[in-house]
Amino acid sequence: MSPPITRRDFIKKSTELAAFTPLAVAAASFITGDRLPAEEPKEKVAMNELLHFIEASKVEQASRLFWERIGRGDSPWEIHLLLFPVMQRVLNPPFINPHFPKMHGIYRELVPYLKNDEIAALVHLEVTGSARRPKFKSIPLAELPDAPVSFAEIEAAIAADNREKAAALGAAFCRQKGTRPFSRRLLLLGSGYLNNTLGHSLSCTAFILLEMLAHTDGDPWPAIAAIADYYCKGRFHAAPQLKKTDAPAEGDALRNSLWKATSGKGIVNLHHTITFYALERVRSLLDENEYRQIFSACVAFMGEKEQNSIPFGKAPAIPPREYAAFAKVFASLDAKAVAGSLQELIPSPKGRQQLGHFLIRAVSEKIKGDYNPHYLTGLGSALWVVHHFWDEPALVLNGLYQYLDFFFDHIGR
Repeated sequence: MSPPITRRDFIKKSTELAAFTPLAVAAASFITGDRLPAEEPKEKVAMNELLHFIEASKVEQASRLFWERIGRGDSPWEIHLLLFPVMQRVLNPPFINPHFPKMHGIYRELVPYLKNDEIAALVHLEVTGSARRPKFKSIPLAELPDAPVSFAEIEAAIAADNREKAAALGAAFCRQKGTRPFSRRLLLLGSGYLNNTLGHSLSCTAFILLEMLAHTDGDPWPAIAAIADYYCKGRFHAAPQLKKTDAPAEGDALRNSLWKATSGKGIVNLHHTITFYALERVRSLLDENEYRQIFSACVAFMGEKEQNSIPFGKAPAIPPREYAAFAKVFASLDAKAVAGSLQELIPSPKGRQQLGHFLIRAVSEKIKGDYNPHYLTGLGSALWVVHHFWDEPALVLNGLYQYLDFFFDHIGR
């Protein structure tokens, strides 16, 4: 029997396949303005039309064409991957934070929990949600400077609110020094503005960069332009000085911080959990000193709030084994009841996979029309807590309750 496919293998294989499909070529022609070659015009024209409908905020047309393509056998995951350039420009006014580009990156965390025939419904939410929002005007790719570019020059362009120059210098920096050094410097820069942005200057940056790095055969320009636009709007131009620190950031320190982060209700407290989630997902990009400093910034971002634990008592005698049974509990919109019903699924890998499947499907089915992107980014952070801290069920339940309380409070309005 073949071993089960891992999330890393799933993402790698999906990305490789997408690079050679007719839809991938169509997306490339939409971005560059190249004329379509003669072969397979229907698929390419259809993808161009879908991207156009999203760009033009034509929700009904985008929705209808998406389902037409699914009906014709197109892969919803492939369509998701090809949304990358337009998703980087999706705005969520009145906020300046790039909520939808971040959500786009977190889809990589959610899709592996789903069955193949369930992925389309999740991607459809992305298509319609992005079509409903305005997009910032494309930043044309300028001629990149040949002279060596320092990160200080990028910061100066941001301070001058020159997003075109900031983007061009960022692209040149990537070409000269690599995308990973560029990512490290941006993460450190963003970490200096957590209190100003409710953590988004780190969390949004992290998932935009992760998606940029995942598109190894693609153009990083859309992500670089998105970050330039965001950082200029926020005036994130002064990186904190990197200091040598011996502050602990391993084991107990992270768990203790997650207890505090998952404590409390509402959007502010949920962002504490999302911010730690983002930091841990980009940890491999940072050296130890950089990680420790950003970790300390995340702890300071939480302020003096108290740590608390939601009491759950014993797990239900008969936990839901099938989705239909779980859906009945979920329909109560009772955060404590729903989180409590999942207790028995936490200890085992199979149970955690089922837990993620139940929640993603239930949340996706509950979302109708316009929606808050935190419904999905918050879900990603909650499932990250489940996946990495399953050996401490009380902490997992705290995280699940925090997310579900936020979701039910907003979706029930």
